[in-house]
Amino acid sequence: MSVLLEVIATTVADARAAEAGGADRLELVTAMSEGGLTPSAGLIDAVVAAVDIPVHVIVRPHSRSFVYDADDHAVMLRDIRAVKAAGANGIVIGMLDAHRAIDREALERACDAADGLAITFHRAIDETRDLREALDVLLDFPAVTSVLTSGGQASALQAQALIGELVRQASGSHCTVLAGAGLTIDAVAGFVSATRVEAVHFGSGVRVDGQGLAPVDPANVARVRALLDAASG
Repeated sequence: MSVLLEVIATTVADARAAEAGGADRLELVTAMSEGGLTPSAGLIDAVVAAVDIPVHVIVRPHSRSFVYDADDHAVMLRDIRAVKAAGANGIVIGMLDAHRAIDREALERACDAADGLAITFHRAIDETRDLREALDVLLDFPAVTSVLTSGGQASALQAQALIGELVRQASGSHCTVLAGAGLTIDAVAGFVSATRVEAVHFGSGVRVDGQGLAPVDPANVARVRALLDAASG
């Protein structure tokens, strides 16, 4: 089975380019330089209409922290319902408590609001006090189908051993470890071989000249797709 390739899109053109290059799924965000914030309703509608591959939309109201107050949570629940109404396939969320653990109660409410949408728990997990413990918590949530992680490092390439451990921990469950942040075209085949990940996440790595604010380059996406297919062939 080929490794799943998720690509960050910030515009309709990005979404089309990622699909043309062979991406399996999109993570739709705005403000990529801030780690990704909730995109506008108009952008969500337009991207869902523009592509045939699954669109997962980040629901993140601000970039101050992953610890949210009651008003933040209320906004997130409204956004989740709007994403579902727009016809997207999933949401990308993450919330922590004051002790740097998964905020179970808030996640439960988000899962209820998602009402069947696929859920990726994003890199908030990389700020938890114990990644393995946090993954165990997420494995208790049937609605959480992916966990995006860089293994607690700035780049997933710096955490290959730990990511490999997390892949083994999630093996056989309903949840896939989605490795992302800092992945490059040149390093992805070796990374997949070392970690045995079944899904990878690319942002800057498939953009023009590797620049975060540049457009997605479909040729770069196609290069990653070919390398992933060869690695799993």
